[in-house]
Amino acid sequence: MSKPSTRPYSRYGRQAVELLGHAIRSARLERKMTIAEVAERAGVSRGLLHRIEGGDMGCSIGATFEVAAIVGVRLFDAGPDTLTQHLGLAREKLTLLPKSVRQSPKAVKDDF
Repeated sequence: MSKPSTRPYSRYGRQAVELLGHAIRSARLERKMTIAEVAERAGVSRGLLHRIEGGDMGCSIGATFEVAAIVGVRLFDAGPDTLTQHLGLAREKLTLLPKSVRQSPKAVKDDF
């Protein structure tokens, strides 16, 4: 069961997630895949898949993107090769930023 959302989301964000959920469901049905099949391949529960398809804002982006990839919903206008190229350029751009702007990994204090 999903947790009640107490965080306010913009209308644009809610509509975008709902649209993605509908696109995922539509692609799954077009490919004649069951919820159980997609959930198993994605490594998620059937309940989570129902929430993703329903446009629940509380679903993890990783699980949502993985389900979209499995059913063939393209999230960007670029193919896999172009996406890799864009990702490389974005990483290069981020490394050019001054250290004061970049987030440095914080050390975990595990000395209880």
